[in-house]
Amino acid sequence: MAFWLFPLFLLLLASPFPPSLAVIHDYGDALHKSILFFEGQRSGKLPPDQRLSWRRDSALHDGSTEGVDLTGGYYDAGDNIKFGFPMAFTTTLMSWSIIDFGKSMGPHLEEAKRAVRWATDYLLKATAKPDVVYVQVGDAFRDHACWERPEDMDTPRTVYKVDPSHPGSDVAAETAAALAAASIVFRSSDPGYSQLLLDRAVRVFEFADRHRGPYSSSLPNVVCPFYCDVSGYQDELLWGAAWLHKASRRREYREYIKKNEVVLGASENANEFGWENKHAGINVLISKEVLMGKDEYFESFRANADNFICTLLPGISNHAQIQYSPGGLLFKVGGSNMQHVTSLSFLLLTYSNYLSHANGHVQCGTSAASPAQLKRVAKRQVDYILGDNPLGMSYMVGYGSHYPRRIHHRGSSIPSMAAHPAHISCKQGTSYYMNPNANPNVLIGAVVGGPTNISDAFPDARPIFQQSEPTTYINAPLFGLLGYFSAHPNPSDWNDD
Repeated sequence: MAFWLFPLFLLLLASPFPPSLAVIHDYGDALHKSILFFEGQRSGKLPPDQRLSWRRDSALHDGSTEGVDLTGGYYDAGDNIKFGFPMAFTTTLMSWSIIDFGKSMGPHLEEAKRAVRWATDYLLKATAKPDVVYVQVGDAFRDHACWERPEDMDTPRTVYKVDPSHPGSDVAAETAAALAAASIVFRSSDPGYSQLLLDRAVRVFEFADRHRGPYSSSLPNVVCPFYCDVSGYQDELLWGAAWLHKASRRREYREYIKKNEVVLGASENANEFGWENKHAGINVLISKEVLMGKDEYFESFRANADNFICTLLPGISNHAQIQYSPGGLLFKVGGSNMQHVTSLSFLLLTYSNYLSHANGHVQCGTSAASPAQLKRVAKRQVDYILGDNPLGMSYMVGYGSHYPRRIHHRGSSIPSMAAHPAHISCKQGTSYYMNPNANPNVLIGAVVGGPTNISDAFPDARPIFQQSEPTTYINAPLFGLLGYFSAHPNPSDWNDD
């Protein structure tokens, strides 16, 4: 390692823990658990091989009020709503993880693909009608006023959609991205299903592009304040086109990206990546074309990606929105910080691999960072999540012996159907919400929001949802991160300094 190029990284590499407390993590076990979490989020008729046995069938009539079948899919977090926007992003990130790191997942690859398929089967239902995307099932305001198991829920299962008169380019284009990315996942193992996903992605993207507008304007009193897209729909259009280009290799999507690069703001908000803002992901994804020597046409995206990476590196970033806690956790102001930790770490790891294949590095002013440095930043975040932090707490439920016990999750916190077969109504569940005891059902693999201030503090309190609630989009990037580090746990294995 050429330390003379980047002494600033000495800060990063110095562990905040004494050597005697260093932990050797089982990344393969953590990967398995991160996938298993999704079985706890399943909606609909559960399969015979369901492993989280405290869950039962739920929401078996979703869509019936509209004469459509919208059963299946995932509940997004600790509630019982199916939000299409974060579900589609979750699907895209699970798929990207498998595309780039599936070969490192070993025996866990097939269960990761099953997690993707549970989502895509639902997204196919949600896009079955041309020029319509069903984007939410359930009244979020009514649901959030209750604390009840998904198996018991009696709140309205209202169905919401976008269509030409009520556009939603953001959610539709993200759905197209999810379907396109997943088509790559199944290309070899199930060509027919893969083609179905790609064909549907093409159709949904055409709808998103032809009828432009944000879904937050079409459904303002439905999706807000839960999953408003305040950054606009433009990034999702580029994101969707990028995935369709990757999946189909059609020239039309290449031309679309270049033609709309400035119009749709590829370089804006370049340090953001999550369910609401895709800018950094767009630049990293498209940069692979440049770094692999396939397409210098996209050189500007590579420059944007480099600038983004520089904002994340400790000791070099002066970006006001990126900080690191005393314990080493990447921190952005707002709730559910782990969603930023996992998604940004995923991009660091992904970009490091692209750079490694190209024998490249990132130039941040006068300092240069090798692919190995990027991996170290990403691995440090993963290790923090798994317990290498000042509290010695794993933020993944069921991993290690010290993890959150009172997570903000209805199904986990209320006795299971087996333990309490009788119906527990909306307000009857309040006593379980307020109960200071540990949740009776362990939602294995759930990663909670974690510390939401820069002090590394975590109260493990169910009512503090910003810290104690798990989400699907926190876990999805971990598929790739944990897959890679399960196969390459030691820096000596990386060979890309």
